[in-house]
Amino acid sequence: MVNHLGRIGCISLLLMIAGATPLPAQETPAAKLPPYPLDAVYDGSTIWIVDRNLPGVWKSVDGKLEVAIQGSKQFRQPLNAPRCIALGPDGQLFVGDSATREVYRIGSDGKPEPMTGGAIGIPADLAFGPDGTLYVADLETRFLWKLPKGGTAEKFLDCNPRGVSIDANGNLWIVSQGKDQLLKATPDGKLEVVNSGRPFSFPSQVAVDSQGNAFVADGYTKAIWKTAVGSAPDKVVDGQGLDHPVAVFWREDRLGIVDPRAAKIWGVAADGTLETWIAFPSP
Repeated sequence: MVNHLGRIGCISLLLMIAGATPLPAQETPAAKLPPYPLDAVYDGSTIWIVDRNLPGVWKSVDGKLEVAIQGSKQFRQPLNAPRCIALGPDGQLFVGDSATREVYRIGSDGKPEPMTGGAIGIPADLAFGPDGTLYVADLETRFLWKLPKGGTAEKFLDCNPRGVSIDANGNLWIVSQGKDQLLKATPDGKLEVVNSGRPFSFPSQVAVDSQGNAFVADGYTKAIWKTAVGSAPDKVVDGQGLDHPVAVFWREDRLGIVDPRAAKIWGVAADGTLETWIAFPSP
C-alpha cells in the first residue's frame, strides 16, 4: 500500500518519465476564494473595502467596483490577511493586517509602509483622533494601542477591545470582549461603561453619530443595535437579508454595513430599510 507521500513521489516520477516537470507545491494554482469583506471607509467620493480573501483592498466609485490594492497571497507577507481599514487625517489609507501583526500606511504608489514596528498583536479595528493619533484595537494583547502622529506605538487602555470609533468630541467608543461590551473613553484614558453587562451576542464594531448615538454591528444576531450612554440597546436593523454584519461606517450621514457572508455593503435608509450599495462578484 502506497502512502500519501509515496503517491506524490510516484506521480513526480511518471511525469519526469513522460518529459514533464511537476510544479513545485507553492506554485500550484489555488482555487479562487469568494470575496469576504471585513471593513470599509468612505473618503467623500470612494468607498474603500478590505477583503480577507482577495486579499487586499477594493474601491468603489459611483457603484463601480475594482481592485485597488492587491495584497500578497503568500502567508505572513504584507496584506495577506487584511482585517481593518481607516482614513488618516491627510487622506491616506491605513490597513491592519493580522497575518503580519502590523498596521500599514498605503503610499501613493499603493505600497504598504509598516507603522508599529511589530509592536502590536492582531489589529481588529482602527480609528483616528482629531489630533492625528491612531488607535488600534488589538485582539491578541487585549490592549487599545495609540500611535501619536510622528511617534511610536504604545499601550493605552487595557480594555480587551474588538472595535473602536471616535465621536465628534474626540471621545473613544470601544467594543469590548470584557464583562461590559460597550465602553467610552476620554482622550486621556478615563473609562465609563455605556452598556453594562453583555446585551449583545457578538459585537464587533461601533459607529457614533453627531448626536452621540452608537450603532453596534452584531454578527450573531444579524442585527445593528442603537444605543447611547444611559439608554438600553435597541435593534434598528434586523433581518432584510443581513447575514453577518461585522463592520459599520459613515457615508456622509448614512450608515454603511459590511456583511462578508452576504458579500455586500449595505446602506441604511432613514426608515431602517436596507439597500445594496455594493454587491461583490462571485469567483
